[in-house]
Amino acid sequence: MLITGGAGFIGVNAAHYFANKDWQVTVLDNLSRRGTEANLDWLRERTSIDFERVDVRDHRAVGDVIKKLKPHVVLHLAAQVAVTTSVLDPREDFEINALGTFNVLEAIRQFSPETFFIYASTNKVYGKMEDIGVIERNGRYEYRNLPTGVNERQLLDFHSPYGCSKGVADQYAIDYSRIYGLKTVTFRQSCIYGERQFGIEDQGWVAWFSIAAVLGKTITLYGDGKQIRDVLQVKDLVRAYEAAIGHRDTVSGQAFNIGGGPCNTMSLLELIAYLENELGQKLILRWSDWRPGDQPVFVCDLDKAERLLGWRPSVSVNQGVRALIQWVGQHRELFAWLN
Repeated sequence: MLITGGAGFIGVNAAHYFANKDWQVTVLDNLSRRGTEANLDWLRERTSIDFERVDVRDHRAVGDVIKKLKPHVVLHLAAQVAVTTSVLDPREDFEINALGTFNVLEAIRQFSPETFFIYASTNKVYGKMEDIGVIERNGRYEYRNLPTGVNERQLLDFHSPYGCSKGVADQYAIDYSRIYGLKTVTFRQSCIYGERQFGIEDQGWVAWFSIAAVLGKTITLYGDGKQIRDVLQVKDLVRAYEAAIGHRDTVSGQAFNIGGGPCNTMSLLELIAYLENELGQKLILRWSDWRPGDQPVFVCDLDKAERLLGWRPSVSVNQGVRALIQWVGQHRELFAWLN
């Protein structure tokens, strides 16, 4: 297995999981993001993974790795992951997310066409979904007529450079199955969180709120804080990857909404209240305007994943966030850069 972006939060959890199941795992990463070197060190101490320091924008280097390894599976996680960063630097966002994914797909097509390609897409490919009715009830937003959440038939509507770059890659992954016969699957992921996530203000909000709460830092709430997301603990996400690998022939060329689903939703304000209760202290808050492309609600309909993958989340929001708080408290030295 080759995991691009494998020293990132999701990547290191996936690499650890599969390596401990005796998979031969190679991590590909350029180590540009904060925390990746610490994650790689942690992984090397616990597994026998291989490492390739490569940037996915370098198509020759990517091709060399795939030609050499001919991996059974490529889990493509390498990405620019923040909407606000994409607005500030849309070219870099495009080159990493759209061109980087194209480079990986092309390398597989040319050098390893039997490889199964898993693409980590995002719920942002659906845009603001302004055609979907939203109501406010009990201090949170909800869909008016979608009790089980958004399914994969929802129209794509890329909003923000990030949504565009990830959406382009999403569609390339699907089309390379249709046109070239590659085995690919696209996961439109919703708010993944967990240990070894170095969340920042514009990305990884569950982790960032938890880190800031434990360390006594100010938390900025964009919008009114009533936005709802379904959140998914990373261990459950990795199990979904494993399920896709086990069903590669039946799921190829398809997209799946992967998140916590209706049973694992939380608003920004609800997370603040939960953290204050767990930590026994008031958090320091400030408010700012809504961010571009921010959805008042996003909740995945998990019916397709349950039917075709036999998968559903197993870690509740309260369990997952409590474990994340404990991990941050036990590893304060990893967040020294915040001081």
